[in-house]
Parts: sequence; C-alpha cells; structure tokens
Amino acid sequence: MNSTAAHQLDASVLALLRRHNLLAALLRAEVIAEAVAGIQVATEQSQHLVEEFCTRQQCEPQHLPDHLKKMSLTPEDLQWQLELPVRVQAFADHQFRNKAEARFLARKEQLDRVVYSLLRVKDPFLARELYLQVSGGEAHFADLAGQYAEGPERNTKGIIGPVPLTQAHPALAELLRTSTPGTVLEPFQISDWWLLARLERYESARFDGETAQQMCQELFQEWVQEEAAGKLARMPLPLGESTPT
Repeated sequence: MNSTAAHQLDASVLALLRRHNLLAALLRAEVIAEAVAGIQVATEQSQHLVEEFCTRQQCEPQHLPDHLKKMSLTPEDLQWQLELPVRVQAFADHQFRNKAEARFLARKEQLDRVVYSLLRVKDPFLARELYLQVSGGEAHFADLAGQYAEGPERNTKGIIGPVPLTQAHPALAELLRTSTPGTVLEPFQISDWWLLARLERYESARFDGETAQQMCQELFQEWVQEEAAGKLARMPLPLGESTPT
C-alpha cells in the first residue's frame, strides 16, 4: 500500500485494523497486489479456474452470480482471488529463479526426508528387551510397536514419514542421519522416554522443477515480508502514540 492509498483510509478504519492486528496483513496483500498487477493470466486458464471453483462450491455456473452475492464478492473479486496464486508463482519464478538453487543448497538438509520406524516406552528394561527381540530377528518392529509403543506411533505400527529430518528431535535426527537403513539403533533416552529407532529410507532432496518453484516461493514471501514491514514502519502513528525508544 503506497502512502496515498494509506491516507485514503478513514482514521477509524486504520484504528480498527491496528487494534485487531490486521494492518500488517493488509499491507502484505497490497505489496503482493502491486507486484503482480502487470502479470496476465490466459483467458482459457482463468475460465478453468472459475470452473474448478464452481465444482468445489457445488455451484452450477449459471448460479454463480447469486452464489457470489451470498459471499459478498463481485465477479472481479473472484477472478482476482482465483488468479492470484498463478500470478504470484509467475512473478516469483521470474524474480527469484536465479537465486533458487543457492537457496536450495542452503536449505537442503532441512528438505531431505526420511522414513523411519520408532518405538518409545518409559521402561528402560522393556526397551532393551524389545531391542533384543527385533535385532535378533525374533519379532518384527511393526508388531512390537503396535503392541508396546506408548506414543502416537503405535497407531502406525511405528512407521514415521516421509517427513523432513529436521522434524524429529535433534538427538534422534542426528542418529538417523548417520544410521544405515535397516539397522535397529540401540535404546537411547530422550527426556522421560526410551526409544528404539530404525532408518527405513533416506530421501535426499533434489533440485528439480518443483523444488525450484518452492524455493522461489520462499524467497518471494521473505521479500513480501520485508517490503510490508518497511511500509508499516513508515506509516504515521495516530496522534498520542509514539514509536518506542
């Protein structure tokens, strides 16, 4: 939102936006709108987006105007909202594609995904016994997890993932990172729990087209946040308020 647009808002509206912590969100939306305003969406694609919207809303196309009235939307509002993700992706790809691979390399460890088996109990002696059964081939990890696990992994017979490696507890993540697939880790303690774990599969992230788009989107969102924060900082405070020292 430029300064002219900001001043066009009634002071009471600005006060409400500030009170309900919505001003920053509005500024973010305006930064995005200004960035993608010049991007065109093909007529065929736009029509397809409307058709998909009607399908999701279970609304026949001929009844769309009445449906939009109930939602307090104009056809132009709907077109903007439906086209916005397409416009944003196009802008992000154009603006940040040259930085996408460097972003990927910096984030690769967070993007790598793993599938692992997990079983946690609070009794260290039980954990040891279960470990001996699994490592000795006397029982299957999944069967023991379904019977003895005291965490939510019991519902999946111990299988976790695919998930980013960083989603696991740091101690568990480090053990999985250096583990060989198929090897059951000896029981180890995290907080009040004793854990058995086995790396099933390590999925190393690849810089492909989908990942490149994801990196562009992340860079775009960071840029939007910085721009909106700058605009918010430059907006005049209401009389009687001052910036903190």
